Amino acid sequence: MASATQMSSLPSGLRICSTVPDILYLPELVFGGLVWILVASTYVFPSNPQGWVMFVSVFCFVMTFLWLIIFACGWHKNSSAWATADFFYHLIAAMFYLSASVIMAFLTISLNSVLVFNKYSQINIAAVVFSYIATLLYFIHCILSAMRWKSF
Repeated sequence: MASATQMSSLPSGLRICSTVPDILYLPELVFGGLVWILVASTYVFPSNPQGWVMFVSVFCFVMTFLWLIIFACGWHKNSSAWATADFFYHLIAAMFYLSASVIMAFLTISLNSVLVFNKYSQINIAAVVFSYIATLLYFIHCILSAMRWKSF
């Protein structure tokens, strides 16, 4: 667990792999990528709201990867503005993923009640589970980023 002195500064380089909340970047990328892959591999109806789920998963994957690169390269210069931006990005990502998770769960439940349980149903269920895990990871990262931002 990171100490209070580690929480008050933004890490750079390989320290992002050992500090809280920055250690959560990799699981966020993994579970966000899984949501992206699973939703992309399902059958999409013309009036299906999975477009929002795809937007959220792709947007958060790309932004989290860019955020990881910025911190790994040390481009943030350890300023309080970056700590603020880190908190707000993860807050927005958590809200986006929560909305996408609810939409995906509703869609999966409604499709399973209309159609026979098939391969796409299993993929949708897996996407819902991974989407809620990604939501939880972004929410935890948001809380820990807020604590670091307030200690800056």
